[in-house]
Amino acid sequence: MQDITVIIRGAGDLATGVAHRLHRSGFKVLLLEVAKPLVVRRSVSFAQAVIDGAAEVEGVRAVKINTPAEVTHAWQQGALPVLVDPAMDILKKMKADVVIDATLAKRDTGMRRDMAPLTIGLGPGFEAGSQVHVVIETNRGHDMGRLIFTGTAEPDTGTPGLVKGFGVERVLRSPCSGAVRHVVDIGARVKKDEIICTVGEEPVRAQFDGIVRGLIMDGREVPKGLKIGDVDPRAETDCYTISDKARALGGSVLEAILMWKNGLVHACRPSTTNHNGKSPQ
Repeated sequence: MQDITVIIRGAGDLATGVAHRLHRSGFKVLLLEVAKPLVVRRSVSFAQAVIDGAAEVEGVRAVKINTPAEVTHAWQQGALPVLVDPAMDILKKMKADVVIDATLAKRDTGMRRDMAPLTIGLGPGFEAGSQVHVVIETNRGHDMGRLIFTGTAEPDTGTPGLVKGFGVERVLRSPCSGAVRHVVDIGARVKKDEIICTVGEEPVRAQFDGIVRGLIMDGREVPKGLKIGDVDPRAETDCYTISDKARALGGSVLEAILMWKNGLVHACRPSTTNHNGKSPQ
């Protein structure tokens, strides 16, 4: 699959699960991120490469690059390149066979079918058949990972899925605007009401006994109400490997690409437009 180039918008934990599977399957993968990622599950997110220069998840290394010219060098080194380019300007210079929006923004992010021969949107905010070729269901439950060729994913419920009876309580949100300061970090076992971090002068406490599965980087300035962490009630939780959800979505993306490659998905760039969606001169 070395002849297929995939650009993924986003490098958070779910995008990382997708990129990891595609990389191991032999695809050329480029990840695009924002300059100051607000990732919570930093231990399993290639977005951390933007901050640290490099990040490794389950044996796959991602490296921050500064120019499109560095993409090929990263691939030659067996690494995943991560470029700060939230607007996907690289599409003006680089041809992609597949473009994936894995930001989980849950809104219209400007994806278009003419960005590549195959375009994929993860979760709500995209319509298969008009904005993208394929939408993948991300909501936990029976349909998670389902490929949608016409229509949309389930709407955002605004409520995290239940894990051992805990839903909204699993999410840590900033009680005010200010800088996050860690008291504990990812992987720590905490008791109910234990302080996990502070925002400004306000403490953020665990709502139940569990493991800190995600926590935004220390020192990051955040607005009130932003998701800054999560706690998992499962004793067997592994904070340093790809989650079941991210792994499932990676498999679904791989399925979609193979279906397209084998001619089973009607996905081709309109002949009246070029790669950037502009009419040829």
